[in-house]
Amino acid sequence: MEVAAEILKDIWIILQILIGYNLFLPFLLFLLYLIIRKPRATNKTATGNKYDYAIIVTAYEQTTLLPSVVESILKLNYTNYMVYIVADKCDISELHFTDRRIVVLRPPETLGSNTRSHFYAINNFVRKHELLTIIDSDNLVDPEYLNELNVYFSKGFSAVQGLRKAKNLDTMYACLDAARDIYYHFYDGEVLFRIGSSATLAGSGMAFQTSLYRECLEHRDVTGAGFDKVLQMEIVKRGYRIAFTEKAIVYDQKTAASDQLVKQRARWINTWFRYFRYGFVLLFKGIIHFDWNRILFGIILLRPPLFIFLLLSAKFAFASLFVSLTALLVWFAGFVCFVASFFIALMHAKPGNEIYDSLWGIPKFIFFQVLALMKIKKANQISVATRHSATQADPKQK
Repeated sequence: MEVAAEILKDIWIILQILIGYNLFLPFLLFLLYLIIRKPRATNKTATGNKYDYAIIVTAYEQTTLLPSVVESILKLNYTNYMVYIVADKCDISELHFTDRRIVVLRPPETLGSNTRSHFYAINNFVRKHELLTIIDSDNLVDPEYLNELNVYFSKGFSAVQGLRKAKNLDTMYACLDAARDIYYHFYDGEVLFRIGSSATLAGSGMAFQTSLYRECLEHRDVTGAGFDKVLQMEIVKRGYRIAFTEKAIVYDQKTAASDQLVKQRARWINTWFRYFRYGFVLLFKGIIHFDWNRILFGIILLRPPLFIFLLLSAKFAFASLFVSLTALLVWFAGFVCFVASFFIALMHAKPGNEIYDSLWGIPKFIFFQVLALMKIKKANQISVATRHSATQADPKQK
């Protein structure tokens, strides 16, 4: 009996460590960021490097927001690009663009996949583009977007993730969604990259050497959400680093309603359960090759979604009330570190008051994500893409 009790005690401690370290991780990464962060690239390095871009805009069923994203692209302070709109399962009869750089592609059969849409565009390129960048149909792009990407391509990087800023902050859910993005962009983008690892990919606002994108995904048919999870694993596995720049900005439509939030998060949570095992692959490769990039990136991929490890941490902390005062104090320290890390990310981004005012709604936000967790088995049948209304906020007002 004593042996069994000791085994159960060890399992209990291991489970607490596996969950609890996630509370301390962002703060530890921030300390590393302060100590060893690598210098940012400067705009001077991009001078004279006019790469030829393919801008791929994917749409599924909805075309309402396409005129706005195209208008923003045509305002780019850049000329060497073509825009490929892949209108999957869309009525394109109302889409009329006079600029010759805009190519509208309507697949004869439903593709139902981001990567299939991307390769449909690639296979219909009017010329061989050196680089490609992926934009969602609900995005808007900053006029300097391509110029800022060039800074890092001219430094020798083959993949770059830009910054996705909120386009709309008109509801509590949109503000909390934006706050979540701020947290992830700082720790999974800025911090990871500056300490020598790779930024995680965010699904849009990212660019690659066309040859690298094809090498990573051309022979893989990735369906459902999460193509960016597969892509980032393939890139880092090959020894590349994914650069991050907060100056290459795309404005992203945030989830504005609870039903929209549940459907979107069900797909996202589903992708973590499908692909978190990639973290073990990269961690193992990193250890074998003594590669800091792959080791740290692998650890990040193993981390559960925020609300999952926060709820599990709260349960372990509550249980510690009846088991161990020392464990309770460690859990308390973990929550303090996490809250501090969260506000460090917010202060770094300097958001408006609407973001701070929305934080009281975090419990409700977590509740809807728990509902989403219950729907993950049917996540990819709910919808292929998040549906947004045509109402848009001016990002310059944010």
